[in-house]
Amino acid sequence: MPGRRQLCYSIYVLLLLVIAYLLNQLDRYTLGIVTKPMSRDLEYGDQACFRNSSLPSTVFKSAVCNATTENTCDATTDFNGTKICAWDYNGQGFEYELLAGPIFIVVFTFVGIPISFVADIYNRKNMLAIAVTFWSLMAGLTGFVTEYWQLALLRFGLGAGEAGCTPFATSLISDYFDVGVRASTLGVYNWGIYMGYSLSYAVGNFITKADIMGLGWRWVWFMSAIPGLLLGPLIFFSVKEPVRGNQVKSQEPEVEESEDEETEPLISPEPQLSWRDKASMLGKVFLQPSILLLCLGGSIRNAAGYVWAYNTQIYYEEMGEEPEDIGRWMSWVPLVGGSISVVLGGFISDRIVKRVGPYARLLVLIGSQLAAAPFVAGALYLKPPAAYAILIPGYIIGEMWVSVCLAVAVELVPSTLTTSAVAIYLFIITNIGGNMPLLVPPLKNAFMSAGFSPVDALRAALYILYPGLYVLGGFFFFVTLLVLRRDLQRARANVNV
Repeated sequence: MPGRRQLCYSIYVLLLLVIAYLLNQLDRYTLGIVTKPMSRDLEYGDQACFRNSSLPSTVFKSAVCNATTENTCDATTDFNGTKICAWDYNGQGFEYELLAGPIFIVVFTFVGIPISFVADIYNRKNMLAIAVTFWSLMAGLTGFVTEYWQLALLRFGLGAGEAGCTPFATSLISDYFDVGVRASTLGVYNWGIYMGYSLSYAVGNFITKADIMGLGWRWVWFMSAIPGLLLGPLIFFSVKEPVRGNQVKSQEPEVEESEDEETEPLISPEPQLSWRDKASMLGKVFLQPSILLLCLGGSIRNAAGYVWAYNTQIYYEEMGEEPEDIGRWMSWVPLVGGSISVVLGGFISDRIVKRVGPYARLLVLIGSQLAAAPFVAGALYLKPPAAYAILIPGYIIGEMWVSVCLAVAVELVPSTLTTSAVAIYLFIITNIGGNMPLLVPPLKNAFMSAGFSPVDALRAALYILYPGLYVLGGFFFFVTLLVLRRDLQRARANVNV
């Protein structure tokens, strides 16, 4: 296939992978946007005091409903004796965080590893097509649930389907694009995170508000599922399985000439590995101190993202923001900031690594997390609209870690293990990070017991688990930097023996 034609086709494949990741994130984070109306229909989670929605708009906007008990809330009236508050489900609490965390995360991570082992042997693009179709079906069926257990079961299925997306896609990208542009292409792929996450605010808030056919939040799930049911067959029939081992090269001479000795994997590749040999090699790779520390730093930073993603809508609604206002801002702020960030991080680290080696990517990770922490803290300290606006530099600087950290992980393993290694990396950072939202309810309750109001208690919990984890993640990336060169030197010594 001629070079230009190959390049165009590779870009086409990358575009489909970005769309797949977009839908992956849309279906994943929609829950956090529509949890309040869902909880009121399905009756799960905590309850709180809200303004009576049947009040005239002039009275509704001025009503103050901050009672902490049902009796006090129901007894709140205006001077005419009109009941201005109502006790109802707020979409928060342990049952919600269980849906956001363990019910999804456990199956997502545990299914990802066996799927990736199979994908290192069988056709990756076919398996990706099946995964996209399956998780989209789970999302669509969520629109029909009438009980909490049904929601939990479909959330479980959603996690199983979404588990295959990034391992398959990353492996395909590794074989469609040369190492010299790998972090940049992974950065483009990771646009899907912010596209899907931002779209969840637009779809979740505005479609619920539209109340199509009187079904409210249910149409959010229907509309989120339809594109994936079309994309799955498109991937199956139009994407070609590439030759494994990164044999499809970029057409840029400077990329082909990049042969930095520092980029050698920690374990040298071996052809036609048995399952036992593959497991043994993966064990050796992930027992390297540098990779263990990289996974720990990635887990902590990932935790901050999960905590914020599943509590953003909740937090701003607690502050008194209307869903439409949240959707108006959050439908584009993460998209703009995050998209710039992952590509910028990949571009910067690709340029540095040509001269210094993959350990230099850690400099990008450390600097970006420490620099972003004050901005994301500002999103909690300031009031809207400044609270939304300050997230833009927070995303631009702070989200560089996504593609850069993944690029480091990919480069430290042989190409024959890429899919399995990515799955294990995701297993670690997602299991730790994805379950961290479970800490929000107990921390919030602890602050409320200390006399904080509900919104101040939630804000205090988020200070610890959002900007606080940026700083802690940056610290562990720094420790990783200190040991990575030593591991690489040992790897080169082993290869030369």
